[in-house]
Amino acid sequence: MAERTIQDIISGQTLLTAPGTMTVAEAARQMKQRNVGAMMVVDSGRLTGVFTERDALFRVVAAGLDSKITPLSMVMTANPKCITPELPFAHALAMMHEGRFRHLPVIKDGHPIGMISVRDALGPELEAFVYELLREEQVSQILA
Repeated sequence: MAERTIQDIISGQTLLTAPGTMTVAEAARQMKQRNVGAMMVVDSGRLTGVFTERDALFRVVAAGLDSKITPLSMVMTANPKCITPELPFAHALAMMHEGRFRHLPVIKDGHPIGMISVRDALGPELEAFVYELLREEQVSQILA
């Protein structure tokens, strides 16, 4: 079986973006409508950040900020790691595992074109990735 590329995963995906001036409350409404855990913050056609449900919880709710007036630019994850569409999906899984995050923007020529999520790993790549992690752990134990 051929390995899926990032482009395969995001094909047909409808982009969810917001300007940095959008309030957290409005962003949360849009995320709920689309049933997603993250959205890209885009200004002048360029990705400036990612706003996740975790950002809402930790940077807004836990900090006691008012979601009705707090702009995304104040609480987003700025300058997130990104991936390009031609890479294999396993590469995205490795990046998310190493960076300890669950959403990965896809960009082409500096512009956002999609979002990869750990939810997308419900396929053969997950099994291969878990196998590779176990193999690496065993090798480390043998060499220790």
